[in-house]
Amino acid sequence: MHPDFWLQRWHDGQIGFHRNEVMPLLQKHWPDLQLPTGSRVLVPLCGKTLDIHWLAAQGHRVLGVELSSLAVEQFFAEAGLTPQRHRSASGEHYVAGPIEIICGDAFALDATLLSDIAALYDRAALIALPPALRERYRDTVYARVPQGCQGVLITLEYPQDEKQGPPFSVEQPEVEQLSRLGWKVQLEERRDILDQQPDFRAQGVSALSTAVYRLLHG
Repeated sequence: MHPDFWLQRWHDGQIGFHRNEVMPLLQKHWPDLQLPTGSRVLVPLCGKTLDIHWLAAQGHRVLGVELSSLAVEQFFAEAGLTPQRHRSASGEHYVAGPIEIICGDAFALDATLLSDIAALYDRAALIALPPALRERYRDTVYARVPQGCQGVLITLEYPQDEKQGPPFSVEQPEVEQLSRLGWKVQLEERRDILDQQPDFRAQGVSALSTAVYRLLHG
């Protein structure tokens, strides 16, 4: 999947993955991490998710990474924020208060940039990628955050042969492959959401669940 695919989706406004509300599963499960105030949280492939504002409101410093400059600019404009901007080897940095979003390639983030990340929130990153890119994503982003980093990962599960992604189905055995990178994986809940997703049913999907995992690196 070429980066131009996502850039075109943003250009054309084909962003059905974007939610106009904070993810309820984030609000339910994030407090269990018990992060200290001021902890830095990574949100890869963040788009313009409102979840970033919620995380910042919990007292966190949030670092988002997004390929589309249009998504980043919409995020700040829709919040009425005027970010400070600067460039680095990682891309264009947009900073407003406790929120920083890098417009750049998440696969290119280096361990130095991520050295103080205390937690990772992944709702629409892993499931946005086909299998080969998911493996590369795990081996870069998930491998480069420091020991002790916690995480909340939210996935979708459905018969992959019934629908072409994205979003893709990511089953529990694949999530548990994070263990080879030193992550401990714990399934927190799985719920049937097919009745809440008529678009999936209209495409012939016969079963659809969302799963929430709590993660710990090291």
